[in-house]
Amino acid sequence: MSNDVSKKIIQSFAEIAKDKDMGKDLLLSILEDVFRTMIRKKYGSDDAFEVILNADRGEIQILHIREVVPEEELTDEVQEITLEEAQKNDPDLELYDEYAQELSIQDFGRRAVMMARQQLSQRIREIEKDNIFEEYSDRVGEIVLGDVYQIRSREMLVNHNGVELVLPKDEQIYKDRYRKGDTIRAVVKEVKRYHGNPSVIISRTSPIFLERLFENEIPEVFDGIIELVRIARDPGDRSKVAVRSHDERVDPVGACVGMKGIRIHAIVRELQNENIDVINYTDDKHEFIKKALQPAEVLSVDLSEDKSHAKVLVPADEVSKAIGKGGVNIRLASKLTDCEIDVYREVEEEDDIDLGEFEIDFGAEVIDQLHEIGCDTARQVLDLEEEEIVRRTDGEITEEEAERIIDIIAYEFEDEEV
Repeated sequence: MSNDVSKKIIQSFAEIAKDKDMGKDLLLSILEDVFRTMIRKKYGSDDAFEVILNADRGEIQILHIREVVPEEELTDEVQEITLEEAQKNDPDLELYDEYAQELSIQDFGRRAVMMARQQLSQRIREIEKDNIFEEYSDRVGEIVLGDVYQIRSREMLVNHNGVELVLPKDEQIYKDRYRKGDTIRAVVKEVKRYHGNPSVIISRTSPIFLERLFENEIPEVFDGIIELVRIARDPGDRSKVAVRSHDERVDPVGACVGMKGIRIHAIVRELQNENIDVINYTDDKHEFIKKALQPAEVLSVDLSEDKSHAKVLVPADEVSKAIGKGGVNIRLASKLTDCEIDVYREVEEEDDIDLGEFEIDFGAEVIDQLHEIGCDTARQVLDLEEEEIVRRTDGEITEEEAERIIDIIAYEFEDEEV
């Protein structure tokens, strides 16, 4: 192969290696494979050929090595050459010597060269895909910082160091408003292959994103002094984080909130003003449930035998706090404590009515069903929404029946503040 062609090929490979951040040895190995594929296509086998690549000197050699045999013994022209033919180029050759003939890339034809280029490009793309898959698989759970370059109805595409990351709609905080070119932070959630191509999924709604933000903003969390034991999140609205300290000198809640809330505010701003409740974790489930329902005051907690269900009593004026707007507080508390929580209002006996007095209106079966879900008095029923009654009775009381029950009981208290 001519020296000029060799140098051009080596130079182009050096540029590819730098641009694609690939090792030169790897690319030279690919180039050798490409040439051997060309050889196999033309000669059927590459056993009698040697490909020599010298990147430092810019030299590429393809040698066709054949054994010199008598004409009557010639059986394979790819592996063998007659003495007469061999001596035309090297008169000193003798029978059964090896005859090495250098080939030029032009000897393979224009079509073969074009196919080799296509194969080379394909191999490089495959290596790039494998590198991306491996790199981001190792980065699952890490925060990445990228630029928004395309916004679609169902997803957002983010450029991170030249790699396309996908932020699906359901992994975006509903308050997020980004434009093309904006910088965005998210956590790598998963990496998968789609038709052979790596797909890197990032998220801003994952609890892991909140955990990593705590690590970034709070040194004690990063150093392991403070542990984030559990996280429950309603992205964009509210989160509850249970923490504990492995150093008795460090107050975990105070360290996370920071002086005048400066530490937690940095996280809140990143999450579009998502309210974050930081509470002390405790192994005492009764106390943990009380803390999880903050800011509501809890009077008592009645846990089921398997500790999967809790009946919580709160003052009448604390019910709305315990439940939260749209039920978010009780929902997050249930998730944080891994326990289904039902909230009941504290009432004075003289201000309430025993459910047994409504047996004529509802029937004994309905009264028994209400008793089974913890409602012994009229006001306890009024503390529940229709959907909650249906859910707790597993649909044995329908939504229409629940509405009728509430209407009848409410009528009894129409002259009082319920």
